[in-house]
Formats: sequence, C-alpha cells, structure tokens
Amino acid sequence: MLFNIHSYLLLLLLCLNTSCSEGDKEERSLVWSDEFNTDGIPDPEKWSFVTAGTVDWNRYCTGDETTAFVKNGVLTLKGFAVDRLDKVSFKTGGIRSQGKFSFRYGKMEVRAKLGKAKGSWPAIWLMPQENHYGGWPYSGEIDVMEHLNFDAFVYQTVHSEYVDVLKKKSNPAAHGTAVFREGEFNTFGFEWYPDRLEFNINGSVSFIYPKIEGEKGVQWPFDQEFYIILNQALGGNWVGEVNKNDLPVEMQVDWVRVFALKK
Repeated sequence: MLFNIHSYLLLLLLCLNTSCSEGDKEERSLVWSDEFNTDGIPDPEKWSFVTAGTVDWNRYCTGDETTAFVKNGVLTLKGFAVDRLDKVSFKTGGIRSQGKFSFRYGKMEVRAKLGKAKGSWPAIWLMPQENHYGGWPYSGEIDVMEHLNFDAFVYQTVHSEYVDVLKKKSNPAAHGTAVFREGEFNTFGFEWYPDRLEFNINGSVSFIYPKIEGEKGVQWPFDQEFYIILNQALGGNWVGEVNKNDLPVEMQVDWVRVFALKK
C-alpha cells in the first residue's frame, strides 16, 4: 500500500494551520446555487422532495411542503410529532437534487442553522448519481454534516466498500467531528479534489479524507458525480429515541452554493 500515514498527518497539520486552498490556487467560479429567495415549495427546477422510505433517515418523510418549505429567504426542513391516530408517529422533511444537479470535484458550501431535540438528526450530504461501483456503500456517500440530539459538535463522514464492508475506518480515519456555533447559522462545506475530500466549518478545515493510491474504487469511489441531499430526520438506530416534548425541530438553510475549479 502506497499510502503514507506520516504524509497524511503532515497534510492535515498544514491544512489546519493555514488554509488548504493555499496549495490549490485555481480561482473558483460559482456553477450552481439556491438562495431560497422565492416563498413556497423549494424550486422544482433544482430540487425534488424526499418521499417516505424504509431506512431510518427517510422513514417519516412526507414528500411535500408541510415539512419542507421556503419563507422569507430561508428553507425550513421540519420534524414534528403527529396525532396518535395517524399511521406514523412523526413527519420529517427533506429535499434532493437527484436527476437535476450533480457534480464532481470543486467546492460546496451550505449555510444552515441546526435545531436540537432528543432524536433529532439533521444532515447535509451527497450520494452518487449513477452508482458506478454498485449499490450502497460501494459507490460511496459523502456526509458534509450530521448532527445528533443536543451535541455541541457535528460528524463529517465518508462511506465506501473500504469503510463499511472491509471495515477500514482508521487508516485513514473515515470520519471526524467538529464544533459549530450553536443556535446560529454556520457554513458547512467541503472541497473535493481528485486525491482528497477536505471538509470545513465556517472556513476552517476540520477533516480530510485522502485517496490511497492503488485501492481504486474500493476506497475511492469519489470519482463520479454526486447529488445533494438536505434533510431533517427523527429517530433511528444511531440517533436513538425521539422525545416528543422537544418537538417540533427544524434545520434552516440560508443558501447552497457549488463552485468549480477553473481549468
């Protein structure tokens, strides 16, 4: 294996103490964005509602504007309890750009404010548009931000065959945690290069995941286009039970911006 842990640690230290963009001076141009300036449903030219599924994150998604809506320049993704006579206990909101916008390499930033509740699980993440290496986790997943319950920090994680099937989660580390400004809008983002994923919060590098030469798609399925998902989930194996007394809870999103590296 050609990966050198010492080289990775040196890169991480350099990025944390400077700005890793110092090594990549190409000027960035805005290629796609949503400022959420039009009240109502999220722009259907850019987003689709997430509908209810069978996994924890989308189990309660309503797929409509009751849980995902734009008002006064902010997208709100909401989670709340419903009447006991309903078929489900909760309703949650999510949107995704699947089939409408996807990208490979560049920079993405999302300015968002996180709510807190027992069982709350808001996330900003990306999934592959075409699944070139097979179904999850073989084609990868990029989690820019996941927040649990009342934590004062967020998780930033990658998923792949290398991480989730072969269980190689520590060399290099497959996730990091980082503090954020609680109760305020924060900018969660990452810069995506052919040889690394570089996560950041409010402009400061917080976690780096490097490509290991020779492992190919097993470790690095991040050479294909991914689309964006924004959602506010409730409950599940990871986050735990929901306290209805803490609800409703919501993630508010001011804007989403994607930049490309100029050639």
